[in-house]
Amino acid sequence: MAKKSTNSVTSSPAPKQDSGSKIMRPDQIKEILDRHVIGQDEAKKTLAVAVYNHYKRIRHNDEAASKVKIDKSNIILLGGTGCGKTLLVKTIAEALDVPCYIQDCTKLTASGYVGSDVEDCLVGLLRASNYCISKAEMGIVMLDEGDKIAKREAGPSITRDVSGECVQQSLLKIVEGDLVGVPPMGGRKHPEQPLLYVNTKNILFILSGAFVGIEDIIAKRIGKSGARIGFCTTEEKGNSEGILEEVSAQDLRDFGLIPEFAGRFPIVTHVDPLDEKALERILIEPQNSLISQYCELLREDGIALAFSSKALRAIAREALSMGTGARGLRTILEKVMRDIMFDAPRKAKEGCTEILILEDDILRKGFGREYRKAE
Repeated sequence: MAKKSTNSVTSSPAPKQDSGSKIMRPDQIKEILDRHVIGQDEAKKTLAVAVYNHYKRIRHNDEAASKVKIDKSNIILLGGTGCGKTLLVKTIAEALDVPCYIQDCTKLTASGYVGSDVEDCLVGLLRASNYCISKAEMGIVMLDEGDKIAKREAGPSITRDVSGECVQQSLLKIVEGDLVGVPPMGGRKHPEQPLLYVNTKNILFILSGAFVGIEDIIAKRIGKSGARIGFCTTEEKGNSEGILEEVSAQDLRDFGLIPEFAGRFPIVTHVDPLDEKALERILIEPQNSLISQYCELLREDGIALAFSSKALRAIAREALSMGTGARGLRTILEKVMRDIMFDAPRKAKEGCTEILILEDDILRKGFGREYRKAE
C-alpha cells in the first residue's frame, strides 16, 4: 500500500521550476515587505539581498559554462516574539512563488528518540509543494524556535542531549546540501520502506528564534555588561536595545550552537523590538492590517467600523505592556470586539450603519462606542 502511494507521488512530477524566472531585485523584494511588515528595515534589506543572491546562485550554478561554483549561504534571524520574523519569511516566499515550510524545532529529537526526526522539515516542504520534488528543492525552510536546540551547558548528567546538540549534528548535512531520503507521508523511517529523495543543495534554510540571553553574552564580549543591581538608566536601556547588531559567530557558539552548525549560517540579522508607535502603525498600515480585517467582517453585516485615534493609541499601549509584540494587538482586539460583533447583526437590522470605537471601550471604563444610523 505504501509503495502505491509513493508511485502516485513520483510518477508525474511537474517540470523543474526555472530558477531565473521568479528572481526579483532586492529593492523589489523590500518594497513588497514594506507593504506587509512595519519597520525592521535592517532585517528586510539583509533578507532581500540574501534571497536574491540565493536564487541568482542557483541560476549561475545551473549554467554549463560557469566555472566558479557559488556556495549556499543560509540565514539566522534573531529577535523577540511577535516582531515579524515569521511574517517576513512567509511574505518573501509568497512574493517569489516558492514553497515554504516552518518547522518547530522544539519537536525535533535525535533519530530513534521520542519526537520528530530532522527529516520532517523536508516532509513538510514536500507537502507545501504538493509533493512535487523539483519544486520542493527550490523552496525555503524556516527552522523556527531554533534557539531551543542550543547545546546544554556542561553538567553532571551523562545522558545524551537528544533535543539539542544531537539535533544540530543531524541537521548539518541537510542544511549544507545533501540527497536526503524521507518517508513519503512523514513518520519514522523503517527498513524496506520506500523513500522519496530530496536534494537540499538549493533549499534556503532560515534559523529563527528569540535567543533569550544572547544580549548578555554580546554585552560581556564588547565590554558593556548589563549585569548590575538596581535600575537601569534610560541611556543604558537605549544602548541595550541595539546590541543585537553586534552579534558574532562567537556569541552564537557561546549561546549553544556548535561551531560546525553555526558556520553553515553565515548571514546573521535581527528584528528590533516594537515600540508603541510601531504597534499603532501595525494596526492600520499593512495590507492585511488587523483593523482592516475587522472592518471586512462587519462590512458583511452592512456596518462600517471606525476607531478613534485615542482608541488606537490605547490598544498599542496595552499591547506594549503585554510584552508579546504584535500578537498582543489581536488579543486586545478580540476582547474589545466580542460584544460589538455579538450585537452587530441585531444592530444592523435596527438600522445601524456605523460603529465608532472610542478610548473608553479599550480601557474598559464603561460603554464608550457610538452607534450611528443612516439619516
